[in-house]
Amino acid sequence: MQSLDLIATARELAEGVGRGRPRESNLRRAVSTTYYALFHCLAECCANMLAGSTPAGRSQPAWRQTYRALQHSTVRNRCRRQDIIERFPNEIQEFAKVFVDMQSLRHSADYDPDATFHKSKVVHDITDAEDIINLFNSVPRRDRRAFAIYVLLDIRRD
Repeated sequence: MQSLDLIATARELAEGVGRGRPRESNLRRAVSTTYYALFHCLAECCANMLAGSTPAGRSQPAWRQTYRALQHSTVRNRCRRQDIIERFPNEIQEFAKVFVDMQSLRHSADYDPDATFHKSKVVHDITDAEDIINLFNSVPRRDRRAFAIYVLLDIRRD
């Protein structure tokens, strides 16, 4: 699943068909899809950094297992740890912030019947997510690998 394909889908949902306001359900799906673009960007990063980025250079079952190992709540909690996140490059710090913000918006979009969404804000969030995905993917491999290890593996204190 390609994160930028999900961004394109979110944009189509948010911009609607023709003139006028898109349906509320489309705005909600756009918010949710935007979050999942970030999530799948990170899942792919984790799998590529730990299991190998080319099919010839990796075990596909190991790559798939690593991709699927990412836990939504663990990533959120790790991204909120400013004492650790501040050790990463600015692009990863920004990715972490946008990830947490979009996860919260996704929860509202998916589970809060009273939440309302406005096209201009949703489109802005989609653009921000697209920009941060591109920035995140430009970070040196060693930093993306360190972040992948940070969000995937338990932190031992002993």
